[in-house]
Amino acid sequence: MYSKEELQSGLTTHIFGKKIFTYDSIDSTNACAKTLASTGTDEGTVVIAEYQTAGRGRLGRTWQAESGSNLLFSTIIRPTLEINKVGLLPFFAAAGVALALETMTDTRCECKWPNDVLLNGKKCCGILLESSFQQNVLDYAIVGIGVNVNQKLFGEDLKDRATSLSQEYGRVFDRRKIFQQIMKSLELLYTEVKTGKFEVTLHEWKTRTKMFGKQVTLIQAGERLYGRAMSLSADGGLVLATPDGQRVCYAGDVTFAIQS
Repeated sequence: MYSKEELQSGLTTHIFGKKIFTYDSIDSTNACAKTLASTGTDEGTVVIAEYQTAGRGRLGRTWQAESGSNLLFSTIIRPTLEINKVGLLPFFAAAGVALALETMTDTRCECKWPNDVLLNGKKCCGILLESSFQQNVLDYAIVGIGVNVNQKLFGEDLKDRATSLSQEYGRVFDRRKIFQQIMKSLELLYTEVKTGKFEVTLHEWKTRTKMFGKQVTLIQAGERLYGRAMSLSADGGLVLATPDGQRVCYAGDVTFAIQS
């Protein structure tokens, strides 16, 4: 595991990564970050680990990652947001990661609703965002990010849908440099997001998605929906035009697959 001094060396951000907790192994970086946030730890604080014994993805799924090959970290943010804008935070994280990976690879990334980043059509990054409120006011949010960097193998259920930077480009990447670039890209977008403005973030995200205007299959709480993906709602939901009328579906209990 890189030391916090190595991760911070040359880092020019003012918020993200100014305080870093490193672990060789941890149950969940999100869980640790939540504990820190609840005690008032500064926003921009990062919890990063080589391996997670109980790493989590969306909808209660397990996040699978080889030890010492990837980036697994969570960061605390405390933006001033109305509740109806909290659902836009995953787009901030995805756009930030996409911008960083594009800088490091010179390849355009794709953002897949609600919170994945793809390379050449395969998932290379997943995001788990968890929020805490006090009397209907956002206290803090935890942005959990997992980037497949140098992972060589994926399970049978993932090998056709997941990839890593190393797999795509045939070389080993410096994870420290990628981490620092993600910190920089997140901070660049956070300048506006911190005060509730998402225009730049949503522009960056929308220019990297390929789903709008296409027919999709969407599974929500066991219900299978078919329709055309039209746009995002003001609070981050997916607007879907179905044979039965317009539906808005939200992150947290939705998965989808674009039909061929």
